[in-house]
Amino acid sequence: MRVIVVGSGKLLYYLTRQFASKGYVISLILADEAEATNLSRRVRALVMHGNGSAPHVLEEAGARRADVVVALTPKDQDNLAVCQIAHKMFRVPRTVALVNDPQNEEVFRELGVSVAFSSTQIIARILEERAGFEDIANLIPLAEGRVTISEVALREDAPGADKNLRDLTLPEGALVGGILRDGNVIVPRGETFLRGGDRLIIISRPDCYDRVLRVLTGGES
Repeated sequence: MRVIVVGSGKLLYYLTRQFASKGYVISLILADEAEATNLSRRVRALVMHGNGSAPHVLEEAGARRADVVVALTPKDQDNLAVCQIAHKMFRVPRTVALVNDPQNEEVFRELGVSVAFSSTQIIARILEERAGFEDIANLIPLAEGRVTISEVALREDAPGADKNLRDLTLPEGALVGGILRDGNVIVPRGETFLRGGDRLIIISRPDCYDRVLRVLTGGES
């Protein structure tokens, strides 16, 4: 896979390291020349200094052959511009953007960004639902943000504990896809009994996710 990442900071470094471990061909574009020079010595990637929203810079980074362009700058307008230029000018099939202001998340999707994610929105959702960070191990958007997969710990005192799955009124558009218990994976059925300490794999639409957590963990918006 060929990936172009536009951004800066530790997130860019760790993400690049992760991509390199998978054998991806990576190009990085950084606005800060000193940071670009330093990073070029630390990662296995083509590292460029420049404006990632400039078409000639994206082209030099290999946009015409890229499978994915990821925009991780601290400015939403720059991230949107990077993704739109990559998609419209270079026909990059998949674009991913960090949305710093969660109010812009829907706008990004409407304007054609494949995946727009807001770390602020994810953290706020967890806090509002009274599910501590230890309760949710993974929160992963899929299918261009239309589906969320998460791993949720079921506490001993949670409303969903000590009940059969069929007795829980989960919203339409959500399901428990698996249960991790004592090192084993259980594919649940309606009669499956949920226990405190289970870790549940939840598959849901984003608009259902809050209600699923309320039913299982007792959190309230």
